[in-house]
Amino acid sequence: MSANLAELLGTMILILLGDGVVANVVLKQTKGHNSGWIVITTGWALAVTVGVYCTNAISGAHLNPAVTIAMATIGKFDWALVPGYIAAQMAGAFLGAVLVWLAYLPHWKATEDQGAKLAVFCTGPAIRHTVSNLICEIIGTFVLVLGVLAVLSPANLVPNSGFDKGFAPALVGVIVWAIGLSLGGPTGYAINPARDLGPRLAHFVLPIPGKGGPDWGYAWIPVVGPIIGGILGAMVYKAFWPVV
Repeated sequence: MSANLAELLGTMILILLGDGVVANVVLKQTKGHNSGWIVITTGWALAVTVGVYCTNAISGAHLNPAVTIAMATIGKFDWALVPGYIAAQMAGAFLGAVLVWLAYLPHWKATEDQGAKLAVFCTGPAIRHTVSNLICEIIGTFVLVLGVLAVLSPANLVPNSGFDKGFAPALVGVIVWAIGLSLGGPTGYAINPARDLGPRLAHFVLPIPGKGGPDWGYAWIPVVGPIIGGILGAMVYKAFWPVV
């Protein structure tokens, strides 16, 4: 399997399980309706874990344009490969959202709340405040990228243990879980441009009954914020970590 295809499939799995848990919680007449934020954050953490396990050995399991750009910024990834990775991640996110739409097909009509339907696909602010929303996404992605790089740092690995491929993906899921629990309240913690924009595009084109608009006015924040935060996280890691 090529690295680009792995990124597509891994991001598709990430969105299928991540948007899927949101659908299970917010759509009417599901088994998980109204089960709450802890279920959503746990589901997203596990979605990331599964996606990373599926692709880590093939592509490095970026599954996130902010991670790809951050890694290239500090010289850990070839800039020539960045466009292909991002295109694959966007396509995978779109496809994952389509699969969620199919999995919950009868529940869109049963759900009247347009905001709940949009929330399945993409993030939105609890309080709309452009500067604060942008800062929140920057901070969340800063923690994500710094945390992931630290987990995979040679200083934290046992030589010849296989730790980085065997257990590290689960720790990436723990990082995402922590971000969701601690920092997810203001914006829904996109921390991934593909995770937000790909499904938002799917919401825009899919024939969802009574779906409302995709909130394009907000859509730039979960794209720009994560890219800035990811670059900052990578630069701090490179500047201060003992072994990079």
